[in-house]
Amino acid sequence: MKARVHVMLKDGVLDPQGEAVRHALGAMGFDKVEGVRQGKVIDLELAEGATEADITDMCEKLLANTVIERFEIEMV
Repeated sequence: MKARVHVMLKDGVLDPQGEAVRHALGAMGFDKVEGVRQGKVIDLELAEGATEADITDMCEKLLANTVIERFEIEMV
């Protein structure tokens, strides 16, 4: 079984990496980009019997900083 976890900064949290990417894109002539939010994707290969609750527990304890980040779980 496979799961994909998308981790992004919560709305309202400053994203300096995203801002750097936006600035670089503007410098390259991509002037229609008004904002960039950067995150991470974590692919998990899981043993049979793993549940979405198990993955949520992993996210809350290690994979995401839930104070400033949100996560979404996608079963793939």
